[in-house]
Amino acid sequence: MRNATLPGDPPGGRRAVAVWGIGVSVYFVAVIFRTSLGVAGLDAADRFHVNASALSTFSILQLLVYAGMQIPVGLLVDRLGTKKVLSIGAVLFTAGQLGFAFSPSYGMALASRALLGCGDAMTFISVLRLGTRWFPVRRGPLVAQLAGLVGMAGNLVSTLLLARLLHGIGWTPAFGGSALAGAVVLVLALLFLKDHPEGHEPEPFPHRGAAYVRRQIAASWREPGTRLGLWVHFTTQFPAMVFLLLWGLPFLVQAQGLSRATAGGLLTLVVLSNMVVGLVYGQIVARHHAARLPLVLGTVAATAVVWAATLLYPADRAPMWLLVVLCSVLGACGPASMIGFDFARPANPPERQGTASGITNMGGFVASMTTLFAIGVLLDATGDNYSVAFSAVFVLQALGVSQILRLRSRAVRRERERLVASRVETVHVPA
Repeated sequence: MRNATLPGDPPGGRRAVAVWGIGVSVYFVAVIFRTSLGVAGLDAADRFHVNASALSTFSILQLLVYAGMQIPVGLLVDRLGTKKVLSIGAVLFTAGQLGFAFSPSYGMALASRALLGCGDAMTFISVLRLGTRWFPVRRGPLVAQLAGLVGMAGNLVSTLLLARLLHGIGWTPAFGGSALAGAVVLVLALLFLKDHPEGHEPEPFPHRGAAYVRRQIAASWREPGTRLGLWVHFTTQFPAMVFLLLWGLPFLVQAQGLSRATAGGLLTLVVLSNMVVGLVYGQIVARHHAARLPLVLGTVAATAVVWAATLLYPADRAPMWLLVVLCSVLGACGPASMIGFDFARPANPPERQGTASGITNMGGFVASMTTLFAIGVLLDATGDNYSVAFSAVFVLQALGVSQILRLRSRAVRRERERLVASRVETVHVPA
């Protein structure tokens, strides 16, 4: 029975792995492009002659586009299919990376990052959908987890390979050459990607208009579990994202006096910690559902304590051991943010899962955009005082924790009521 499949389940197998591998390779390249600015922040400031606030606008705009596209992309995947949406995404993020390589001005570079963010936004939801179309339902959690790990591998490529290319061959060859990877995965997707196996075509998706979309969003938002999921994602994701996406390298090099190579190693540690902690958190939550909030609040508390210890260290620079601890703890932020989806998912019926996930996913990106901007403004206002600038992290954490505590009782009670109701319905279903 271990190999049995449900009626209508996709067969899986080697062909499914091959097709899914093509789709996830598109996501892999998108993550490389998304995080490429994290290792090029100082170079970008010099190239375009901008201050910290203007530099942060690159990442803010990219995240704004990404967050705003989440729900529309879900609808596009339902209507157009995975192959078309992934191909469109590959065209957009490749054009964005290529434009960034050759941008002669700050304005053109900004437009290129926005284009990249738009293409990037089309990848992860498409890859998740591809997995459900090609693999049996029982493989769903594993396939989704593997997709996330591949994304982290893309982050590693940015911190290790792209950083070396940037300082070895220069800005335009490094970014322009990396854009070739986007062209390669685009060709693979166009030639070999299929939306689903033969005989497993999905039901046609009817066009229901804008009013239906508004009702979906409103109904999802009314659920306390959706809002709790959003605030969990908001509170946990942004410290690591802000660090990896833009401000980590300048902080380690300028404020802590490290070499670029050493700073890149610490950024790599954040990614490796993310991958390890993600596997651990996933196992804990799967076996002990009640551990969700303790894991979330524990991660937030650990992040705040280690950040405070680093910024308030009495010497001019924090010791290496403390920076290692900081980067290790930041690696837990991403896995903790995924717990937000575990609150939103049981709060909504199947027909609202995409909408609820989109709402939840916006939380961390809104927090990241806010923090990126706040740090840039504070750096300019204080003459590059990173201790003051990074204090913005504590403000957003306090806001998020207050909302989590406010919503947790209602969300948990509502979830328990739904679980009891579903058990009652199961008992009364005639044989």
